[in-house]
Amino acid sequence: MRLYTLLEGVNVRTDWMILEERLMANMTTQYRVHRLIFSMLGFLLILGLPGCKQEAASTPARPIPEVPVVTVSPVTMPDEPEFIGQTEASRPVEIRSQVTGILKERFFAEGRDVKRGDRLYQIDPIPFKAAMSSANARVAQAEARLVQAKQNSARVKPLLAEQAVSQKDVDDAMAEELAAKAALEGAKGDQVKAKFDLGNSLITAPISGRIERSRLYEGRLISAQTDLLTTIHQLDPMYVNASAPETFVLKRLRERATHRIQGATLYELKGVITFTDGSIYPHEGKFDLLEVGARSATGTRDFRVIFPNPDSVLFPGQFVKVRILGAVRTDVILVPQSAVQQGPKGPIVFVVGPDNKVEIRPVLATSWRGSQWSIEDGLREGERVIIAGFHMIAPGAPVKTVPYNQSNPAASGQPADAKPEQAK
Repeated sequence: MRLYTLLEGVNVRTDWMILEERLMANMTTQYRVHRLIFSMLGFLLILGLPGCKQEAASTPARPIPEVPVVTVSPVTMPDEPEFIGQTEASRPVEIRSQVTGILKERFFAEGRDVKRGDRLYQIDPIPFKAAMSSANARVAQAEARLVQAKQNSARVKPLLAEQAVSQKDVDDAMAEELAAKAALEGAKGDQVKAKFDLGNSLITAPISGRIERSRLYEGRLISAQTDLLTTIHQLDPMYVNASAPETFVLKRLRERATHRIQGATLYELKGVITFTDGSIYPHEGKFDLLEVGARSATGTRDFRVIFPNPDSVLFPGQFVKVRILGAVRTDVILVPQSAVQQGPKGPIVFVVGPDNKVEIRPVLATSWRGSQWSIEDGLREGERVIIAGFHMIAPGAPVKTVPYNQSNPAASGQPADAKPEQAK
C-alpha cells in the first residue's frame, strides 16, 4: 500500500513536468517566429525608403492657374432709377346733391363713360317748383309796391313847393319808395335761390370721364352737400404717384452737385411704366410734381408723373413700376455679375495685383445693368477683376491672367490645358 502511494506521486510529478516543458517549447517557437517577422519588415522598409524619396522627388509642381479677367474702365451710361407707384385719376370729382330731397331717378349706367352735361340723378322737383312759383310771386308783389311808392313820391314832391304838404309827408313817401326797392331786391334774391334749387334738383356730370357705381338709389332722402352719390374719374391723362426715400433724394442732390449725375433737369425728366405682368406701357410720361416736404411717418418724398391715356389702359389704383429717364451717370464701372461674390461683410471681388497675385477687394455694388453689376466704390480704372475660377485661387496666390471671353475655356474656371474629361 505504501509502495503504491509513492509510485503514484512519482507519476503525477512526471506529467506536470512534461506539460511545462511543452509550454516552454511553444513560447520559444512563437518568439522566434515574431522575431523573424519583425526582422523581415525592417529589411523591407529599409529597401523601400529610397524608392519613396525618388517618387516624391519626381512629382511635378502644381501649375499656376489661369483665370479670366476684365480690365475695368469708367463709362457714362443712362441713370434710370425705378420706383413702385400707384395710378390715380387726374380729376376725381365727387358727385353730391346741393339740395335736400328724395332721390327720384338715376339716369346713368354704372361703370361707364359719361360726358360733361349728361344727366345723372333727379331729385323730386315738385317742392322746388312750388318754391320757385312763390318766389316769382313775391318778386311781382315787390315790383308793384315799388311802382306805387314811386307814384306817391312823384305826387308829393311838387306839393311841397306850394306848401300843400309837410316836409314829413315828402320824407315818408321817399322812405316808402326806398323800402319798396329793398323789398324787391330781397324777393329777387329768394327767386335766385329758388331757381338754383330747382335747377340742382337735376344733377348733371360736371366733367367727362368714367363714373363709379351709385352709392344711393331711388327713394333715399338726400341731404344737401353731405351724402356722396358717386364719383367721376377723368382717365386721360392719368397720374402715377410714387415715393423716393430721403436718403436717395440727398444722394441725388450731392451727385448733381459733383456732376456725377448730368442731363435733364427735374421737370424735364420722362417716365416709363412697367406693368405687373412685365409689359411696357407704350406712352412716355412727364415728371409733373415733387412735393415740397417729406413725410415724417415714412421718411419719403412724394412725386408724380403724368401719362397720356387715350385708350384707357390705365385705371385708378394700379400698382406699377415707373422708371425715370433723362439723366446720365458718369464714371460708372461695370463688371460681369459672376465677378461679384458675397463676403462675410458684403459684396467682394477678386483683383489681380501688379505682382499677379490675388487680392480681395470689398466693393459697393448698387444695381444690375443687364448682365453686369454697377460698382460705385472699391475699384479703380485699369484694375483687373477675376471673372471665374474662384475654386483655384486664394488671397496672395499667384495666377496667370487671360482676357475674359465667353468662348474661352478659362472663362469656365479651368486651366487652359484642361482636357474635356477633366472638365467634367
